[in-house]
This record gives sequence, C-alpha cells and structure tokens, in this order.
Amino acid sequence: MKRALAALLPIAILALFNSSCAISLSGASTVGLTTINVEYFENTAPLVVNYLSQQFTESLKDRIRSTTSLSIVRGEASANMKGSITGYSIEPVSVQSTNSNTPPIAGAERLTITVNVTYTNTVDKKLSFTQSFSEHQDFTGEISSQEQKLITEINKQLTDDIFNRAFANW
Repeated sequence: MKRALAALLPIAILALFNSSCAISLSGASTVGLTTINVEYFENTAPLVVNYLSQQFTESLKDRIRSTTSLSIVRGEASANMKGSITGYSIEPVSVQSTNSNTPPIAGAERLTITVNVTYTNTVDKKLSFTQSFSEHQDFTGEISSQEQKLITEINKQLTDDIFNRAFANW
C-alpha cells in the first residue's frame, strides 16, 4: 500500500504544477486562450434605447471577467467577440377582454432583445461561430417604469447564452 502511494505522489505533484492541467467549476473551457477582445455592440435595432449598447457590452465583459482568467484587451487577442443589437421589440402576449364598446387590450407584454454575435477563436478555429441570440421578459403595466430592470434581466440571459456557446460549447 505504501509503495502504491509513493508511486502516485510524484504524479499528483506534477499534475498540480502542470500549467496545462486546468479545472473549471463554471464548465468554461478557455484552453490555449489568454486574451479576448470584446468589441462594442452597436445598437442597429429599429427601436433604439440609448444606453443599451453600452450596458450590454459591459455585461458581456463582466461575465467573461468574473468566470474566466482571460484578460480583456483592445486589438489583437487570442479570441475576438463582436456583433450588434439587431432587435428590440415590445409585443402583446395575452389579451384582456373589455366591455363590448372598446377593443381588447394587452393583458401582458413581452420585451425581446436580439443580438448577433461573431466569435473568433484563433487557437481552435472550429470553436468560432456567428449566431443570433434572442431572449425576452414578460411584463404587465407601463414599460417606462420597468424597462431598466427588464433590460438588465435580458442582458444577463443573453450574456449567459453567449458565454456558454463560446466557452462551454453549449
């Protein structure tokens, strides 16, 4: 028994100090990557919210910063993420009946944001992609009092989707 442990000890020590051995609890794999350039996501949607581009871009950077060891840089990097916000829409999802003299009104509405993303992995080109991501939140009442909270929640969902596609191969 002691011999077996003695034989395994050097292997365990080497594995701990080997820089290519990485454990990630987030499920993210950034093998071979050291830096990423996240470009500004311009809002090209027909309906524009003036702070959405900045908020989304920063949310994506924060997600990468908090979950990986990648350094976010400008210019040349081992990975690049760019794109644009292509959709921002508010649509009714349920109808509420009214009296016979007035038309029905929306009982609930849905805010949907769509983002087109191009991810380039220079280390493993097979992991590169261009894809559209869309998420929504339903709400009732006036949008103006809830818009900021809804956008924050949708940004979280979108950044999770994009992060998982780029680094967790989902």
